[in-house]
Amino acid sequence: MKLCVPIPCFFNGIPFEAAVEKVSALGYKYAEIYGWKQLDLASALHALKNCGVTLLSMCTTEFCLTDPARREAWLNGIRESCEAAAVLGVKKLITQVGQDTGEDRALQRQSVVSGLRAGAPILESAGVTVMIEPLNTKVDHPGYFLTSSAEAFDIVRAVNSPNVKVVFDIYHQQISEGNIIPNITANLDLISHLHAAGHPGRHELQRGENDYRNIFAAVDKAGYTGACGLEYNPTLPPEESLAAAKAIYGGE
Repeated sequence: MKLCVPIPCFFNGIPFEAAVEKVSALGYKYAEIYGWKQLDLASALHALKNCGVTLLSMCTTEFCLTDPARREAWLNGIRESCEAAAVLGVKKLITQVGQDTGEDRALQRQSVVSGLRAGAPILESAGVTVMIEPLNTKVDHPGYFLTSSAEAFDIVRAVNSPNVKVVFDIYHQQISEGNIIPNITANLDLISHLHAAGHPGRHELQRGENDYRNIFAAVDKAGYTGACGLEYNPTLPPEESLAAAKAIYGGE
């Protein structure tokens, strides 16, 4: 399994360039970020190249697909995020679909599908994949619209673009539905990235109820070639926590 370091989880208080140096020094080749607008893109690219780190993903600027009145704002966010991605060599964008607006659920789902369809030509032209993310509402994201991986997969099938996929967050889906290995391995064609954390607590993977060694082995055996972002809140000092993760789970 390729392990990826979400920089805000571990090195949020230091400049991006210094964080990339730490990621590289720990032997990691892959990183991701959330917001990109605070970056000096030229300086960030120089740091990534100098350290041999690939920035796999970042977030788009708007999370509002459930509201058709905000679709143009979401599309504008996709356009400018694709431009930034081109500078940084990023090929994947994460978008949350937004809160439940209170409208009929079928109408909100259609708004999500329609927005993604409208964005697909932009993404295809840029060579960038956008990934929708189901989240849990029981612990972390009350009121969020999309909790089910099955519904996320159905949305992606309805959009029918090779540049629209799912980021499958194992932590969130353990809370929402469980059945982690079958849900991932049966839908590898629709998943472009993984996230992971230990549950309960959203801390180190080895501190939770899931055996991530088994999960990673099963997913790798099924043919997954992407990466897994270590998206947790470390209880250990950040560098110690990342070193432990690498020692336990290996990976690139």
